[in-house]
Amino acid sequence: MTSVPQQANAALDVVTFGEAMMLLVADTPGAIEDVHTFHKRTAGAETNVAIGLSRLGLRVGWASRLGTDSMGRYLLAAMQGEGIDCSHVICDATQRTGFQFKGRVMDGSDPPVEYHRKGSAASQLGPDDIDVPWLQSARHLHATGVFPALSAQTLAAARKTLDTMRAAGRTISFDPNLRPTLWATPDLMRDTLNDLARHADWVLPGLAEGEFLTGQTTAQGVARFYLDRGAKLVVVKLGADGAYYEGVHAGRGVCGQVAGFPVETVVDTVGAGDGFAAGVISGLLEGLPVADAVRRGTWIGARAVQVLGDTEGLPTRTQLDAAGL
Repeated sequence: MTSVPQQANAALDVVTFGEAMMLLVADTPGAIEDVHTFHKRTAGAETNVAIGLSRLGLRVGWASRLGTDSMGRYLLAAMQGEGIDCSHVICDATQRTGFQFKGRVMDGSDPPVEYHRKGSAASQLGPDDIDVPWLQSARHLHATGVFPALSAQTLAAARKTLDTMRAAGRTISFDPNLRPTLWATPDLMRDTLNDLARHADWVLPGLAEGEFLTGQTTAQGVARFYLDRGAKLVVVKLGADGAYYEGVHAGRGVCGQVAGFPVETVVDTVGAGDGFAAGVISGLLEGLPVADAVRRGTWIGARAVQVLGDTEGLPTRTQLDAAGL
C-alpha cells in the first residue's frame, strides 16, 4: 500500500475527497448489453469538480484510495495530468478500483448507468486516512453526498473532514448528489445528507433533490430550509431554467435567479451538476458577486450536457475568459 509522492504545490485552494471510477461510455445508442464498443473516461462527482476547478487555474487536491490495477493507474495518471495534487491518494494492491458503464441516448434524457463499485478501494477510506495539516492547507472543502454513502468508513471520514474544516474557519460547499442505490433506505439518505449539509456554508441542491430532502416544492422553500439550518448561501439548480440563489455573502443579503444558457442539443446530462458546482465555487473563491458566480455555473453546466463524457465540457481558463465569465 503506497501513497503517491508529494507534489511541490503551494497551499491549496480546494480539497475534495471521493471515489474516482473508470467510465466506459457507449459509442452507440441502445441497451448497454447490446453495445460492443466503448470509450474510456474518468467518472466521479468529486473528481469531476476537481478537474473543473483545476482547469480554471485553482490549486486543487484530491484524496482517495485506488487499487494498483490498470484502472487505478489510468485514473491516477488522468488526475495528475489535470494538474491535481494526488499526494494523498493511497494505492492499495489488495483492493480493486471501481468502474461503471454509461449508455448513450439520443433524446436528451438521462442515460442508463451501471455501477461496479461495491467494496472498492475508495470505500475503504476512513477517518484515519485524513491528513489534517494537508486538509487545512486548503481554504475550501468541496463535499458531496456520494462519498459518505459508500460505507460506514467513508461516512466517518466525510464527517471528520467537515468538522475539521469548519473548526478551522474554512469555507465548505456541499452538493447532495443523491445516489439512492447506495443507501439502505430513503429516510437514512435524507437524514444523513441533511445532517452533513448543516456543516456547509454553500449548499448546492437540484430542485428535485431539494424537494426530496426538505419536503419543500419551490426553490425558495428549499433554500430557506437550509438557510434556517445554518447555511450561508443556497443555490438551487433549475435545469434549463438556470438557478435560484439566496443567503448572505460578503456580509450582504443576496437573492435572485440566473437564467439558463440555451442548449441546442442535449447529449448527456451526467456531470452537469458537477460542472455547475465548479463554476459557482470558483467564482465565489475568486470574489465574484454571487449572481456572476452562479451565471458561470449555469454556463459550464450547459457546456457539460452537450458532450458524452463527464468532463469533456469543462472549460479551461482561456475558454472561460473568452466567454466573458
